Amino acid sequence: MRPARLTPSRDRPAVVLVAHGSRDPRAAAATEALARAVRRAHPSWDVHAAYLDHAGPRPLDVLASLAPGRRAVLVPLLLTKAYHGRVDIPAVLAAAEDLPVSVTLAEVLGPQPGPLAAAVPVPSLLVDGLARRLPAAGLDAVVLAAAGTRNAAARATVEWAANALSARLSLPCAVAYASAAPPLPGAAVDALRASGARRIGMAAYFLAPGHLYDLAADSARTAGAVTIATPLTDAPELVRLVAARVGAVASPASAAA
Repeated sequence: MRPARLTPSRDRPAVVLVAHGSRDPRAAAATEALARAVRRAHPSWDVHAAYLDHAGPRPLDVLASLAPGRRAVLVPLLLTKAYHGRVDIPAVLAAAEDLPVSVTLAEVLGPQPGPLAAAVPVPSLLVDGLARRLPAAGLDAVVLAAAGTRNAAARATVEWAANALSARLSLPCAVAYASAAPPLPGAAVDALRASGARRIGMAAYFLAPGHLYDLAADSARTAGAVTIATPLTDAPELVRLVAARVGAVASPASAAA
């Protein structure tokens, strides 16, 4: 069902948080929690959650519900620029050209190379959010578990995050994936134990719970990980990261709202 047409002030920027979507209702609940947190932090923004698949509404439906002349920023709720970031999100932006609204695309939430990486405090925000979710006291090493992708450039950004988390915690940190690429989190736990670590935790490079997060957590736990972090969901650092992504592409007045 299409959302009812919304009629807030034309000067009020719309921020559309675009998640992948999942059959698991916990994923949509996490996205809605993040949207509520962003609304609380930026009450002058018109914040919406949208989904590429499974849950609704779709991004184009949200954009179509805005009054003509409105300005909107699409924020991909993705931690890597893999298939969804390279193909699905740009397709939404292209289709939105037929709508009577002005749409700007922000970068994905994960680290990106180039000038934007220096301009936006992604490293500290993302790494601090990962550290917040991981009770690191007493650990010897950490596995950073991600959903997984076949795209080498996207995997390189996960490896960057693992190196940054390692520096933040002063602990060895290995990368693992729930699908699409080796190693599985359990294999990464085994490798760290073989190198001498005894108390190993799993940090979660996930925005929301779901099937792949469960696979990663079960793999690490079965291999003996002593603590399993929860996904980032509505961590304060993630809220600030969304704002930074909006601020990087929006007008100064909109970004400061």
